[in-house]
Amino acid sequence: MAAAAATAATKGNGGGGARAGAGEASGSRKRKGPGPLATAYLVIYNVVMTAGWLVIAVGLVRAYLAKGSYHSLYYSIEKPLKFFQTGALLEILHCAIGIVPSSVVLTSFQVMSRVFLIWAVTHSVKEVQSEDSVLLFVIAWTITEIIRYSFYTFSLLNHLPYLIKWARYTLFIVLYPMGVSGELLTIYAALPFVRQSGLYSISLPNKYNFSFDYYAFLILIMISYIPIFPQLYFHMIHQRRKVLSHAEEHKKFE
Repeated sequence: MAAAAATAATKGNGGGGARAGAGEASGSRKRKGPGPLATAYLVIYNVVMTAGWLVIAVGLVRAYLAKGSYHSLYYSIEKPLKFFQTGALLEILHCAIGIVPSSVVLTSFQVMSRVFLIWAVTHSVKEVQSEDSVLLFVIAWTITEIIRYSFYTFSLLNHLPYLIKWARYTLFIVLYPMGVSGELLTIYAALPFVRQSGLYSISLPNKYNFSFDYYAFLILIMISYIPIFPQLYFHMIHQRRKVLSHAEEHKKFE
């Protein structure tokens, strides 16, 4: 899930590539783009996803204005959030069929980590849905995805405004730690309820001679953030310098 939060500044072109950045590698090796039909499909996909996350953003603002409070805003955008975040599973398919030149494994890990947080934590442990930490990662994801899908749309149309490019490679400085903090705090808030209910846990003895402790599994996920977060964050800082400095040089010669 820490890796999934890195989408503000890393992911391949076309809305479905690995979030480790096929686009950033274009300076060292040119990649053949998708064909006309694939390009048309990817444009439509990214436009729909941009619109979807805009709906979520508008829903948050409207709910806040109506309630006059930021508490429990999750319920106002729960359905579109689940729909459009789960819709990102198509990005794995994009990689698998080759219309986006990125790693299927990496994309699968990063998309599934968010889907896991939405369904296996926030949806399954209803007690955490009113936590402010949920709003924290939802806001970070929403801003990130609006920028990301807009970036892909304009890139596919060969008309990328510098402002969107700058936002994609700059706002992660705040959004990434914000999203990771929200994710960790949400998982932490879920732990007591998972332990009490035994959610998704399998105890021995059983005919399969297999046990699984979901409570311990969530703790391991939280621990995994420790090595992953610094590596991804500083990688993105490096990519920002590389991409934006290249963009500045290009603008000078225009």
